[in-house]
Amino acid sequence: MFGDIIEKMKVAQEESKEKLARILVDGQTEGGGVKVVVNGNREVKQVYFTAEFWAQAEKEEVEELTMIALNRALEKAEKMYTEEMSGAAKGMMPNIPGMGNLFGK
Repeated sequence: MFGDIIEKMKVAQEESKEKLARILVDGQTEGGGVKVVVNGNREVKQVYFTAEFWAQAEKEEVEELTMIALNRALEKAEKMYTEEMSGAAKGMMPNIPGMGNLFGK
């Protein structure tokens, strides 16, 4: 019984990871000078700088604003990842009488 449940959970988890790999979210700084794109698995996919920002930015500003944009994107991706994985796990829990309230059923 539990072996089947564990195998189904592994499959659901892999399917969720594949789905999250295709979903992109971004984080950007005020004014949009720096933008970072990550996927739902929290992998950085792209970093953008506008020409205007790049022309006038100093090294410390580039570093600080890149970190801000990256953290904003990762925060969005983390929320999406958590929701997707908890949904996948919840769908695999056995229906045990009297335990439904523990899993939001």
